Amino acid sequence: MNIACDIATTRASATACANVALVKYFGKRCETYNLPAAGSLSVTLQPLRTTTQVAIDGQPGDDVVYLGDALASVPFTARVSRFLDLLRQEAGSTSRVVVTTSNNFPTAAGLASSASGFAALALAATHALRIPTTPQSLSAWARRGSGSAARSIPGGFVVWHAGSAPDGSDSFAESIAPPGHWDIALVIGIAATGPKADSSTLAMNRTRDTSPYYRAFIDSTAHWLAEAQQAVHARDIEKLGDIAEHSALAMHAATLAARPGILFFNPTTTAALHQVRQWRRDGIGAWFTCDAGPQPKVLCSAADAQEIAERLRQVPGIQDIITATPGDGATLSG
Repeated sequence: MNIACDIATTRASATACANVALVKYFGKRCETYNLPAAGSLSVTLQPLRTTTQVAIDGQPGDDVVYLGDALASVPFTARVSRFLDLLRQEAGSTSRVVVTTSNNFPTAAGLASSASGFAALALAATHALRIPTTPQSLSAWARRGSGSAARSIPGGFVVWHAGSAPDGSDSFAESIAPPGHWDIALVIGIAATGPKADSSTLAMNRTRDTSPYYRAFIDSTAHWLAEAQQAVHARDIEKLGDIAEHSALAMHAATLAARPGILFFNPTTTAALHQVRQWRRDGIGAWFTCDAGPQPKVLCSAADAQEIAERLRQVPGIQDIITATPGDGATLSG
């Protein structure tokens, strides 16, 4: 691990990968601590990365946040500052922070940019502020910025424990298998590049408060999570794929039944999901999942990834293809 920290200027840089949940997280038992209503299972994905630099400059004034090459929006900056306030309180600091962050994939489009973003920010900021961490506590810190960011701290195949403690001390993510455990791939079709109409938090809250299917989704997750962990350890892609499809459809069924209903799919998404099922009927091992956004993701063996990518590219409306494989956890970077 290369530590990019200058004592005089108090800087640190970190990189974290996005993740995709195969057993979905969609609902909180406590918004203050971003505690999930149920556990989830994910795969940390390379090459979908966020790189973040934190500089504590000792100057007066508000935090400054750059997203890509431009100043971030006011709401985005406010969200980052609220998270930094938690860390400053822990460190006993009042210093202004300058954050520069960039993604190598579309932002706020259903590809877990908030997960990789807050995981990278948590690692860089705790290091710059000299806050001692363990892998578990770092995951818990990242969770405070964005729930799914807890899963972007570890690498490979990851379980995020729902926990039961009111303060969230037992809600963290940990790896159950390293990246090299299993040669699988997630082939991602880019069905839209702009920000989502409904944020994940808004959608979660409305689904929890108004959907008659929400509780059934949450209550079923513990069983799916146990079965999915067994499938990962056994390298049983058919079993894991079946669970992933079921969990994704159950989550989206709950959002559709909210009032007003939330529809993350666009016509390209729907066409892609139908195609994946047809490919499977044709004898190709492929299973879909889709998060709170329009991007279809296809689970397959690494050996089939190129064929799946070529087929997915032919679906009308697919703008680009990203082939991802299990990746490493968050790291400090130079």
